[in-house]
Amino acid sequence: MSAKCESAGAAQAADDAGIAPFIAHYQADWKGISVGTSDIQLTQGAEPGQYMYTWTITARGIFRVAYHDDLIQRSWLTMTGDHVRPDKYHGKEGSSTVEINFDWQNMRATGLSETKPVDLKLKEGTQDVMSIPVEVMLDLKHGNLPKTFQIIDKDQLKEFIYTQEGSAKIRTAIGELDTVIVTSQRTGNNRILRMWFAPSLGFVPVQAERSRDGKVEIAMRVKSVDHLVAIEPRPAPKSSAE
Repeated sequence: MSAKCESAGAAQAADDAGIAPFIAHYQADWKGISVGTSDIQLTQGAEPGQYMYTWTITARGIFRVAYHDDLIQRSWLTMTGDHVRPDKYHGKEGSSTVEINFDWQNMRATGLSETKPVDLKLKEGTQDVMSIPVEVMLDLKHGNLPKTFQIIDKDQLKEFIYTQEGSAKIRTAIGELDTVIVTSQRTGNNRILRMWFAPSLGFVPVQAERSRDGKVEIAMRVKSVDHLVAIEPRPAPKSSAE
């Protein structure tokens, strides 16, 4: 079998498993004004079922004065069946960092949020702020989006309500797309995050709007999406005796 066929086979295997590695670029708008760019990337790890999801936000123009450092967030996660289980989260903006490690054997999440220690009891299905988008993509693909999620945000475990609102055809920079609309709202909070996922792109999010009291505060709109070739699992090293 040729290397090209093997790479295509690996990509197909990843897609069949529910996750297709990709990189997507977005324009960020604040109250209708372009204020920056955003990139998200899902890459496959060296071991089967392991992935890393990265989100980078870069401000520009006058917003660069207030937000001169890029915000970079990463989640290392593992596929378990049809769901995602976060292993580690790292967020950084300038000198401010958050790092959380997930110990599923002992059902604890520990780490440091800026200067504050984190030690939280895990519940089955708990996500971090970066693993949750991948979990939603999988849930939409399999048609089993839960109504609530427990999500660790910095040093707190928060409950969010997720609602599948329906579908819509939207115009984007990469063409007209059929999308599934999902909203996310923290229990007792009036801020709503509305997201548009494209089934034809493996449920990659192509648009998002955060609103408060019905008014859109910030929006992200897709500029490009590229699916990446999945990394083939590394073979186990041979022993010297072989």
